[in-house]
Amino acid sequence: GGSSEPSTCWPPLLISIHDFLRDLNTHCKAAAHNGDCFWIVQVGVADMAAVGLSGGIPGQDRHDENTAAAASGEGKKHYYEQRIKNFEKYHERELKKREAAKAAADPVKITLPDGTIMPGIRNFTTPLEVASAISESLAKKCVVAKVDGVPWDLFRPLEADCALSLHNFGDEEGRETFWHSSAHLLGQALELEYGVDLTIGPALDEGYYYDCFMGERTLNTDDQMVIETRMRTSIKEAHEFQRVVVTRAEALEMFQENKFKIEIISGLPSSAVITVYRVGPMVDLCSGPHLPNLSHIKAVAVMACNRSFWRGDVKREGLQRVYAISFPDNKQLREYQHRIEEAKKRDHRLLGANQSLFFFHHLSPGSCFFLPRGARIHNALVQYIREKYWEYEYEEVISPNIYNFDLWHTSGHAEHYKVR
Repeated sequence: GGSSEPSTCWPPLLISIHDFLRDLNTHCKAAAHNGDCFWIVQVGVADMAAVGLSGGIPGQDRHDENTAAAASGEGKKHYYEQRIKNFEKYHERELKKREAAKAAADPVKITLPDGTIMPGIRNFTTPLEVASAISESLAKKCVVAKVDGVPWDLFRPLEADCALSLHNFGDEEGRETFWHSSAHLLGQALELEYGVDLTIGPALDEGYYYDCFMGERTLNTDDQMVIETRMRTSIKEAHEFQRVVVTRAEALEMFQENKFKIEIISGLPSSAVITVYRVGPMVDLCSGPHLPNLSHIKAVAVMACNRSFWRGDVKREGLQRVYAISFPDNKQLREYQHRIEEAKKRDHRLLGANQSLFFFHHLSPGSCFFLPRGARIHNALVQYIREKYWEYEYEEVISPNIYNFDLWHTSGHAEHYKVR
């Protein structure tokens, strides 16, 4: 779509686009060719995600185009310092537990993927120590472990006999942890630069984001380099990740000045194990796991700053969402950025205009007006889809083109738009 309003978006197709993408060019070329030079460029799901069609659309309306957001985190300095003091108190408690475990020397058996069994001490030996015992090069490459199939910090002591596997950035488990930890690095930069209230910062299939509350202030492209610079500074300082287990009361006290964290904590079940992680000056409520330290991150780039809403509800607080990407080396970052630039060239909104396929108009925001060439492609696609309906024994239905906005709350798209 070419608008920030989804009220007239088409409903999804009843069959998967993957079933006919491979044949799409042949059908569309035959329908659209009229003697002029003409071609179709396929846009795959991965390309659309890379361009950011679910948010961050080039030229999308902003809630506020001002270039403010220059306030530092000085206003929250006392809160951040008190949070660290509380964390250090609880971390000291964890260290005493580990020392007691060392003295008790209760043995555990650690089974590796190849069947090798290594000895350890309950609540003292860590996966990183096991990796180092195998080889130092392995220990340097590892970013996370799995204990009996559960993701586990490399620096977290093992609690019982277990099966242990070690993972690097080349593994799916490794990338998720790498980008999750990078999100904490991003959150740290946002706190230090702007004094934000952090909400959530998950890893994505590729990269990560952090949502933060800044009141009426907004972030724009000028802020991206500021955030990036702060992140690179923290990487050079190689801050370590630390983990503590806290009670609900301790967690509520630690995050008493962040109403979003308070809401999350208050909504946890009574049986929940609440964990908090620290990296440098940033302390965050999180289930983990995380990298041993920030030195594993060698390259970082802030990709976009968008608007979102707390809990995906347009009636709740407006947030700033910052997307970023990071890698263990600069080469992978350059390759990713090149792929993103190539994907932008295949952006259907640009192709539609350049090839005179369709255009958008404010009289019908979100719905395109098909030009003759576009109409031929549209009709060819409709015919092709109908053929697939028969082939896969679907019955055709016709659904409305306009829906109540509640549908987009259900789908999760509502947070990407604002109500005019």
